Amino acid sequence: MRIVLVGPPGAGKGTQAAFLAKNLSIPHISTGDLFRANISKQTELGKLAKSYMDAGNLVPDEVTIGMAKDRMEQPDAENGFLLDGFPRNVSQAEALDEMLQSEGMKLDGVLDLEVPEEEVVKRIAGRRTCRNKSAHVFHATYKPPKKEGVCDVCGGELYQRDDDSEETVRKRLEVYHTQTEPIIDYYKAQGLVVTISALGKVEDVTARAMEALKREDHAA
Repeated sequence: MRIVLVGPPGAGKGTQAAFLAKNLSIPHISTGDLFRANISKQTELGKLAKSYMDAGNLVPDEVTIGMAKDRMEQPDAENGFLLDGFPRNVSQAEALDEMLQSEGMKLDGVLDLEVPEEEVVKRIAGRRTCRNKSAHVFHATYKPPKKEGVCDVCGGELYQRDDDSEETVRKRLEVYHTQTEPIIDYYKAQGLVVTISALGKVEDVTARAMEALKREDHAA
């Protein structure tokens, strides 16, 4: 199966992508991982991306598309893939369609994870990260530490990262609504979108997603 995963920041895309990719036996291709891998291997695209990032500029679509194309041509993606973070806008979605068509392939489905905006703000703005180790993450509501402001694991100080502040989250949502949300309509016109609620336990959302994708696969 060839699937695109979409949803606002805080919808749990990364978590769901990992579970779904494992269940479907296809690679999880995340834009963040692609950038990190290309930059650390110092590929031509990686060097190009880094030059834009170092200057504080957005990486142009053609660089992102080039990285995605290289990754989708790897042997492990022969039977399908799950794209997370790409395409990010309609021009990237059009480029992906062209890329797949040139290989005689097409997308099987677009999974849209739906979360109310206030829940997104609550999820992200409530995160507290340990200063000693960033992997130690707590949440003011959903996973509070035993002692406020102190990491249960190592006793480090818990703080709110700048990009987790409510103001930043609302700005990120604005960007999502403006740039990424239009791809949902683009794919709806192709009859590819299945929308599920991303509320509830991680495993419940995964079960919902698997069920929706199975229906989509049978419909196709």
